[in-house]
Amino acid sequence: MVRLFLHWILNAVALLVVSHMVSGFVVSGFVSALIAVIVIGLLNATLGLLLKIITLPIGILTFGLFFLIINAVILKFSSVFVPGFVVETWTAAFLGALVLAVLHLLFGFLDGPKKKPV
Repeated sequence: MVRLFLHWILNAVALLVVSHMVSGFVVSGFVSALIAVIVIGLLNATLGLLLKIITLPIGILTFGLFFLIINAVILKFSSVFVPGFVVETWTAAFLGALVLAVLHLLFGFLDGPKKKPV
């Protein structure tokens, strides 16, 4: 439970970092970032999964780079539902997805290796 809470906080911080790095990607505050992370997670688990399964051949041909476009679509779509979270352009959505991917990679290094359940 603590690990889930930590991931939620780190993802919200990552959204705030992206909002400072990418113009057109606006997060009004930490609470909006927390809500946006939940909405992005739910959309990614449902719509994102479906889109990734449908576009799997394209994803394989592009060595996974096409999935950045799907993540950009999820970010742009989630900004419709969350007040205080705005992705103004598709370029901002793509750059935001790219920066988020790099930040999640860095946070993964901080998290350390996953422990296997006994």
